[in-house]
Amino acid sequence: MLFFNPPAARLMQGHAMNLYFSDTQLAHKPTQFMMHGRIVAPFETPERASALVTALVGIGLTSLTPRDHGREAILAVHADHYVRFLETAYQRFSALSPRGPEVWPNVHPYRGAGPDLAHRPPPRVTGIIGQAGWYMGDMACATMEGSFAAAYASAQAAINGADDIVDGAPASFALCRPPGHHAYSDRASGFCFLNNAAIAAERLRRRFSRVAIIDFDTHHGDGTQAIFYRRNDVFYASVHTDPSAYYPYFAGYGDEIGDGEGRGFTLNLPLAPGADDRAFAAANQTLAQAVKAFGAEALVISAGWDAHGEDPLSKLKVTTAGFSQIGAIWGSLRLPSVIVQEGGYSLIASAAAAPAFLTAFDHSIGHQ
Repeated sequence: MLFFNPPAARLMQGHAMNLYFSDTQLAHKPTQFMMHGRIVAPFETPERASALVTALVGIGLTSLTPRDHGREAILAVHADHYVRFLETAYQRFSALSPRGPEVWPNVHPYRGAGPDLAHRPPPRVTGIIGQAGWYMGDMACATMEGSFAAAYASAQAAINGADDIVDGAPASFALCRPPGHHAYSDRASGFCFLNNAAIAAERLRRRFSRVAIIDFDTHHGDGTQAIFYRRNDVFYASVHTDPSAYYPYFAGYGDEIGDGEGRGFTLNLPLAPGADDRAFAAANQTLAQAVKAFGAEALVISAGWDAHGEDPLSKLKVTTAGFSQIGAIWGSLRLPSVIVQEGGYSLIASAAAAPAFLTAFDHSIGHQ
């Protein structure tokens, strides 16, 4: 595999790209996931992170435990009442009898009933089941005892990665697990609790006036898009599988371009199922041109490896070589970049794709 290739391993020697990851991120160990009407074992497992740490340290990244910077950066993106729900949900759920093993919603409100409804705490709802339905958008975020601690630690990895860039590093890698790009300001969805990419982008705004987020996970980052949809200081651009028959279904279409002051600062390039390396690289090149036109001063890369044809959730046919191609595309922009881990559910494919991407990225960015 690529990450055992000695020439690739030498590329990052001396560049000291930091990889931020905490063992606390392994504490989220869900046992349930709803897929096609069946309860199955989750794809988003602690082993994903362990495999990536091994692979990326193997090509020369420096693994560091992130410092705890508190909640300020998290609350710059997420509603405080939502964060409190995540923190207390399992304890409150545990008081129910009978109950299942994890917090899971079984009812959802219609959020379109008022202009500000989506940004309020659940009105009059005090019970944990009703609040779970409000704050959890699907059945992919089963929440157990260690879930909040893991999500909090994952966000701290993103904060530390962004701080490296603020302090002048050319690039850093935040190995965020649980991932984040489906998390809205006040809703968990799609394996995601806290939106790590959004947290990193907001952190970068302390130094940079124009920040771009690019997302090549095979699923559209609907939560990230929503957080910045009406802003013109953060450009969100995504290449992903056509959502018309694929998660997240309700966002990620080409006519979604932003709203209000944010109009023109969102770009979506959905790919048809079966798209290969050539289509994937061409779409990433288009995104890169848009990032340059925006005048981005810093970059957040929402990096999912689940477009790989060997990933169990993929409908695309991207190969490991395809991830090397897009690594060269994004590295060639030579923008200060924090790379934030998103999806990727085949341990073998991810452990090949991530080193391929980072090796090409590092070579192209031309670290000095």
